Amino acid sequence: MQLFLWSNVILAFNFGNDSGSTPRPGEISLAHGGVLFLDELPEFDRKVLEVLREPLESGHITISRAARQADFPARFQLLAAMNPCPCGYLGHASGKCRCTPDMVARYQDRISGPLLDRIDMQIQVGQLAQDELTRQADGESSAAIAARVERARSVQTARQGKANHLLAPAEIDALCKPDSGGEQLLRQAMTRFNWSARAYHRVLKLARTIADLAGEAAVGQSHVAEAVQYRRALRER
Repeated sequence: MQLFLWSNVILAFNFGNDSGSTPRPGEISLAHGGVLFLDELPEFDRKVLEVLREPLESGHITISRAARQADFPARFQLLAAMNPCPCGYLGHASGKCRCTPDMVARYQDRISGPLLDRIDMQIQVGQLAQDELTRQADGESSAAIAARVERARSVQTARQGKANHLLAPAEIDALCKPDSGGEQLLRQAMTRFNWSARAYHRVLKLARTIADLAGEAAVGQSHVAEAVQYRRALRER
């Protein structure tokens, strides 16, 4: 079983800058306009992960050295993967996991709440059975999915001149407001999970995107429900 974490907004960071006087773009800056995949996310140094927080909001990274300061663009999608526990077998049908609750909590706590708050989608992926591995998948083709994404992106551009993930708070209030059922569901989730204002806005933007992909003009309760459940792969904080 693995957990996949996805950020549809902005990530910026700089890896591997040496201690010299000339700032240089690192791996994340070099991923500008693309996708960065971080495998075994909890194995990264905690300090490295925490530095991601502010750049997630800004789309750029500023590197300062004694001689000069430089600003690098870094706007892209983050994909990350991690095991649910140190041994990797938590929730496995075989029951092989022997990690205690404290061990699981310490492992998952390597990803801090503030950083997790900035990750839009957190998806738990269970291990497939042998017959499922050998059976041909019955999902949509990549071409069909790509066409639907392109249509949704065109709708967003026509409606607001940019993608949903770039909406400011005032624009979110105007363009992502759910119907009464969705609003009530979102209030309940906010209370139960003690979400921040940042999480609230990210759920609304994700719900708006889900509605766009479905070809719906309004954000409904079902869109909000889907967006809410994408933030619950890790244990509730």
